[in-house]
Amino acid sequence: MSIKYIVTGGAGFIGSNMVKELNARGEDDILIVDSLGTGEKWKNLVGLRYEDYLDKGDLFPVLADGLLNDVEAVYHLGACSATTEKDADYLADNNYGYTRALCEECLAHGVRFVYASSAATYGNGTLGYSDADEKTPKYTPLNMYGYSKHMFDLWALKSGAINQIAGMKYFNVYGPGEGHKGDMRSVVHKSYGQILETGEVELFKSHRPDYKDGEQVRDFVYVKDAVNETLWFGEHREVSGVFNCGTGTPRTWVDLVSATFRAMGREPNISFIDMPDHLQGKYQYHTQADLTKLRAAGYDADFISIEDGVADYVQNDLMKEEA
Repeated sequence: MSIKYIVTGGAGFIGSNMVKELNARGEDDILIVDSLGTGEKWKNLVGLRYEDYLDKGDLFPVLADGLLNDVEAVYHLGACSATTEKDADYLADNNYGYTRALCEECLAHGVRFVYASSAATYGNGTLGYSDADEKTPKYTPLNMYGYSKHMFDLWALKSGAINQIAGMKYFNVYGPGEGHKGDMRSVVHKSYGQILETGEVELFKSHRPDYKDGEQVRDFVYVKDAVNETLWFGEHREVSGVFNCGTGTPRTWVDLVSATFRAMGREPNISFIDMPDHLQGKYQYHTQADLTKLRAAGYDADFISIEDGVADYVQNDLMKEEA
């Protein structure tokens, strides 16, 4: 089996887009590692070119047989990404323990290791969104998903592994391939369905006087940009550390939903509903990737605006699914 790249979570949202882009670059010596379960995630594999597929539980025995000897890079995107997951033991084992074990294998074999961290590690944002190493230990995530990602960032810093690997702190990523994610889908995907069904979209009211309803902001990044940045770090082994993956330009939920309406050829029709009690106190009102470190590292690509990204997603993916 000739393997050049391993993509964990390769049937998932960002992972399947990663494999698609590698294919577009002429690469298909790829091992996809994932756990398909009983849902619809398998559909993301259709049309992709890859050498083999493994369940995530079968990866380490294969690594022990020498698989990493010829691998150039491992893109570790597999994780439980549900911010509402309550099983802390599972999250610690799946998102931290598995990641650490895979990282250590890659380091032992001189294989480039690029992994998915998360903007959820920043917590409520009161300490800002800087990916500077000296600030990382100060952040306090709001949920166990964010903390499980933070655990690995902290280990990588303390152990010194961060000087040989690269981590991506993904902000609000949206785009094709997320349909299987249930409630963790982007608001673009959710809004598209609401518009088709009712002609309007419901957004949460603001419970802070400094933000109007629907004007809470996020750093929305199109999945194509997230993939290009991640692959750049796979190719540039001389650059290591944990880096933000966002646009640096925060936009409101109203902006995002309005872009969805317009991509569908409709005028925006938005109403506001109360935020559930369980989200209040754990809700981020402002996220914005600080790109200082990323730009200093040499990544100079522009990011796609939400108007262009949403139009591409809606018109070239979601609308074609309905056709």
